[in-house]
Parts: sequence; C-alpha cells; structure tokens
Amino acid sequence: MSRVLKFAQLPCLRLRQPCIPATALYKYYSNLQHEPEYDVVVVGGGIVGMATARELAMRHPELKLSVVEKENQLAFHQSGHNSGVIHAGIYYKPGSLKAKLCVEGLHLSYKYFEEEGIPYKKCGKLIVAVEEREIKPLLDLYDRAIHNGVPDVEIIESKYIKKYEPYCQGVKAIWSPHTGIVDWGLVTEHYGKNFRDMGGSIYLDFNVTDFQLVGEAKKDGETGSEYPVRVVSDGKGVRCKYVLTCGGLQSDKLAKMSGCCEDPRIVPFRGEYLLLKKEKTHLVRGNIYPVPDPRFPFLGVHFTPRMNGDIWLGPNAIFALKREGYRWIDIDAKELWESVTYRGFQKLALKYVGFGFKEVMRSAIPQLQVATLRKYIPEITAADITRGPAGVRAQAMNVDGSLEDDFVFHRETNTPLGSRILHCRNAPSPGATSSLSIAKMIADKCKTEFLL
Repeated sequence: MSRVLKFAQLPCLRLRQPCIPATALYKYYSNLQHEPEYDVVVVGGGIVGMATARELAMRHPELKLSVVEKENQLAFHQSGHNSGVIHAGIYYKPGSLKAKLCVEGLHLSYKYFEEEGIPYKKCGKLIVAVEEREIKPLLDLYDRAIHNGVPDVEIIESKYIKKYEPYCQGVKAIWSPHTGIVDWGLVTEHYGKNFRDMGGSIYLDFNVTDFQLVGEAKKDGETGSEYPVRVVSDGKGVRCKYVLTCGGLQSDKLAKMSGCCEDPRIVPFRGEYLLLKKEKTHLVRGNIYPVPDPRFPFLGVHFTPRMNGDIWLGPNAIFALKREGYRWIDIDAKELWESVTYRGFQKLALKYVGFGFKEVMRSAIPQLQVATLRKYIPEITAADITRGPAGVRAQAMNVDGSLEDDFVFHRETNTPLGSRILHCRNAPSPGATSSLSIAKMIADKCKTEFLL
C-alpha cells in the first residue's frame, strides 16, 4: 500500500550516551524493531529524486521503495523555484552527460506531459546576438547544437527575428522551436503520484541527520543483516538495504555523513528575477536568451514566459547568505562561515570580484538591468518592471575554485556503511529537463553499484 506520511516522532537514544537505563534501552531497540523497512530509500523529494524513485519502481516492482523529504511538500526548493524552461540542449559541451541527457530528456519530457495531461507550451527560444562581436560565438553555439543533436535549430538573420519576436532586435539569432515552458513543481508532483501508485512510500518532514549501521535484523526466524542501514531524522528512522541521495542544496552534507570527502562543496547562489508588468507582457512571446559570455560563470539576463502568463526577466547571480536563502535577510551564520572560509569560494570570488559587485548592485537597484533588457526589446522602460521571485542554485565547487559543470556521483566503498549509499552530488541545469533521462542513468548505476 502506498503512503504519504508526516513521520510520527519516535524517541531514539544514542548508544554512545553513558548510563542509559535498561527501560530506555528496551524502548530504543523496540523502536528499531518497528521502524519501516525498505530495499532502497531515496533521500530528497526534488525532481531528480522523485524521477529516479519512479524509474526504480517501474524497473523493480518487487522492491520496497521509499522517498524521504525534509520539507512538508515535494519540489520545495530548486525544483519549485526555477524558470520553468524545457531546454533543448544547445549550450552544453558535445559529448558531455549534460548534452546527451538534455536532448534525450527533452523528448522524454514532452512524451510524459502528453501521457499525464500536464499543461505545457512549446513556445520556442531565440538566442540573440545584439552586437557584431557576438556573431562568432553565436555560430559556435549553433555548431555545438548540431553536434548535440538538438532538433530543428536554425540560424535566423536580423530581418527575420521579428517573425518570431515582433519587438526583439538583433543582428543574428539561433531559433530553437522545441524549447518550451512547464511548471516543473507540478511535474515533480506527478512523478510522486506515479511512484505512490506503484506502491512506493513518501515520508515528508523527514530531515536526514545521520546514517547508521545498526544491529542484525531478524527476518523469518533467521538472523541476518537484511536491512542494515538506518536513515535517521531527529529521533525517528527508516531501515533499508541501500540509500540513494539526491539532496540538491544539501548534497555535500549528506555525502559527508556517510564518510565521503567534502569536495565538491555546495555554495549557494541566489537568482533574482524581475517581472514585466501585465500591460507589457505582449512584448515577449517565447524565450529570449543572450549569447553566453565565456568570461563569466553564469548565463546572464534573459526573458522567460511562464505558464500563468507572467514574463520573468533575469536572473542575476548573487552569493546567498544561506543555502536556502531566497532573500537578503535569510542568513545562517554557520553556513555563511562555511562558504566564505572555503578555499574554492575564495578563489572564485577573487577571480570574479568585478562581476560579483555589479550583480549585487543590480540586486539593490533593479533599474540598472533595464539597459541590458533594452538591447533586446527597446520598448521596455524602468516603469515596466517590478521585483519578482527568486531561486537558489546548488553550485558544486571544487577547492581550486572551478565549478562542476557535469554530474558527480560518489560512493565510499571502503566502509560497510558508505558502500551502501550512492550520492548524486551534482545534478546541474538542465536537471529538470533531463530528469527522466537522469533517472534512467541513476537507475542503471544503482543496478551496478547495489546489484539490484
């Protein structure tokens, strides 16, 4: 039977505490005996975790599976705080997992939306060069898209740009007709429903604080270690054979709990959007993107239509003062200290100090972004924009200051506990578009690593 549970609080005493009364010990072991048991527990109810749980349930209907999520709903953080774009796979390095999985995920996503009746819009995307110096990188980007197998992309000359975006100007552009928009939070909920319908259990309000190897479990009168891993959350737990973590903003902390190295470290960057006022939303039909500037680590401001008719402008890229800090006033002193004292972040900050200062100024004074927006749509004025929502990117970073640009998995095979836990430590954009193809890859990896 499928379950969606807010886990009841269970008392749990640590064995390493001194002088535990016999009654308390009995209560502790009694709780362990009655904790739910699963073959695989997935930690993280974001879009990658839920897509993978769904894929595992489809492939292995005989297994008992569960998902644990620290918030009171699925897709609470990155999966529910993104631009909602269905990416076509243009930007990514040919041969990389990101390129392969995005193009595959594009086709799988549209097929899934049709099957599930999920609303979406295939509104297309223009990547626009507004200056002559951007033409060469734009053509290089087109070559990359062709190598990646992006469907039906084409080069658009200046006079044809207005065919697709009547108010946009530029000297040349790439047109991607299969780029679209969808509510990825809603998609995640559908993954969760599929998972529950196949017998999976989802535990909400389950903030993982530890992984433990516990005593041998008794099964059918025999002694064995059938469910030797305990996933712990503030005095409650579930037992399992294997664990897969898809923790997003908390992925490095989860890895550290099982004995993995801290690197790559997660450093949070907030992306703040502006909103185009309702009376001006007719200025934008589909996605309008800039040509990426290789000097900077982030893409830059772009125009994104939403399923509800809003037009988002942005985002910027601001160092967040908390891993889940969606506002300037969201501060966690411990997490902030961990980030600013990390050598990798210090190197990145020094390298991009000018870029970072400009982003902070644009955050403080949104009107400073208008000049950039007007390069593409001259009709936009400062009076046409208001502050909008924000998201936080889980940026995986190495100690040398480099940013992880592809998927990272880790399993600590040298310890009995670590060998039973596979960590997805980095699932960068386009993680949502690629979620179904990522799920297939992770399920393959689970089969190899855990011999499912």
